[in-house]
Amino acid sequence: MNDDTIYKSEDGSEPFRFNEKVARVFPDMLQRSIPGYAASIEAIGSLAARYVRPGTTCYDLGCSLGAATIAMRHGISEPCCRVVAVDSAPAMVERCREIIAEDDRQNGPETQVDVIEGDICDIEFTNASMVVLNYTLQFVDPGARDALVQRIFDGLNKGGLLVLSEKVVDESAHMEALLVDLHHEHKRRNHYSALEIARKRVALENVLVPETVAAHRERLQRIGFSHAAVWLRYFNFVSIIAIR
Repeated sequence: MNDDTIYKSEDGSEPFRFNEKVARVFPDMLQRSIPGYAASIEAIGSLAARYVRPGTTCYDLGCSLGAATIAMRHGISEPCCRVVAVDSAPAMVERCREIIAEDDRQNGPETQVDVIEGDICDIEFTNASMVVLNYTLQFVDPGARDALVQRIFDGLNKGGLLVLSEKVVDESAHMEALLVDLHHEHKRRNHYSALEIARKRVALENVLVPETVAAHRERLQRIGFSHAAVWLRYFNFVSIIAIR
């Protein structure tokens, strides 16, 4: 696993992009930047074992290097299923395909995985039993989020599951400041310098646009999900499960 040193040299003036530099260090970036990330991936495998039905399709939207895809694949216990992993970044898709191919060699392709380069807002969802948006919706234009979640809902079978993990902003300015500070402290403990943290924050401005937990829950309810709950929260990072 390559160390993430991107913002030791880059000053953050260029918007954050999922390019080749990021793809090379992405596992280290996630591990050091997102508290609770490993727990969310572990849970995705457990949820796949519980919710994926025979002959259905699962979707990993904004799949990056395929961690959630592999978790679903290994969790699925039903026959004739397929996982569709989608990302718009060519560097991520190329590396994801290599990782999936290695998983095929090591474990055998019991569940088919198709890695697609494309915009998740253009994907047609059909016969879906599970859809994962693991820290992805936050990068979608806010004006397009309702339509995307509506199309996911429409493509989910009755009883199907959406896993939505996001960085969020708190309704209280005081609590938001505290949560941001705790997150930065988490990064410092993981050996990011204050300069690296500041530079990356600037690079992500207007690229990653967070919402409140209340906004996410209201959208899910309005669109028609019968049940939704926050199952994991660590500082300003949450994971929500919603059932059609």
